Amino acid sequence: MDIATLFSAMPGNVAQGIIWGIMALGVFMTFKLLNFADLTVDGSFATGGAVAVILITGGWSVPAALIMATLAGVLAGMATGILHTVFGIPDILAGILTQIALYSVNLNIMTGKANVAVSVDKYNLLVSLRFVPKTILVASIFAIALISLMYWYFGTSQGCAIRATGNNPAMSSAQGININLMKVITLALSNGVVALSGGLMAQYQGFADINMGRGAIVIGLAAVIIGEVLGHAIIGKRMNFIIRMLFVILGGIVYYIVIGIVLWLRMPTNDLKLFTAIIVAIFLAVPYLRGQARSSFRKAARKGGQK
Repeated sequence: MDIATLFSAMPGNVAQGIIWGIMALGVFMTFKLLNFADLTVDGSFATGGAVAVILITGGWSVPAALIMATLAGVLAGMATGILHTVFGIPDILAGILTQIALYSVNLNIMTGKANVAVSVDKYNLLVSLRFVPKTILVASIFAIALISLMYWYFGTSQGCAIRATGNNPAMSSAQGININLMKVITLALSNGVVALSGGLMAQYQGFADINMGRGAIVIGLAAVIIGEVLGHAIIGKRMNFIIRMLFVILGGIVYYIVIGIVLWLRMPTNDLKLFTAIIVAIFLAVPYLRGQARSSFRKAARKGGQK
């Protein structure tokens, strides 16, 4: 366990963390703003990678391929939204159904292959494992641009309607907001961002794989929760909407640095998913336990004041 090996791997962890942090921005929309447990992302992440790689190898420019990958993710999110709002299928089950369907869709996109390679030597890719500093720069530009767009959009009347829908659907409906439409729009936007991240990740690793999105929802939730915990610890009550999104990206970076440390400690790779679940569980529990502790102190203070 050479410390130099750990530090040499750190830039790669940061690069992956930013790309997955972009994916987590999509999860942030549904999980935090809409209060919707969307499992579509495991499928739409792979869809973005598949569409991007197939189009790039088919002669499309990389930006055009990423746009089409994003649109494919939008369609996947709309499918989940329609299953939930039009057909009354519960949110979790609607996401699972779309995720399962996307497995076959992704195989068809990749012409029946489970894995399709795209070489940085042959194509002018935006990001690549072989050019980590460039990847960090490009991924950071994408992240900042997305955060800026999301900050603007969720400040508009429609964006506020989406946030109101997630906060109190009954009251939003009573105020004349079409909450079903807001759900479909948010799911479409969320999975569009997820698919964009998938397109970037496929370029970074040099291939699209049918299973590349497996566990994406866990990583996304980890980034969101880690970012939220760190944000409250560092910024406290001054953490506004744009800072929350910045900390989502930071959460993705921290998550992958932790994973890098786990691998550096030479822990069994078979247990990597177990370590991931433990990390997420710890950060999910921190806000609850912190709230419980505050409540306990308040109760104790009240009892002391009554004596």
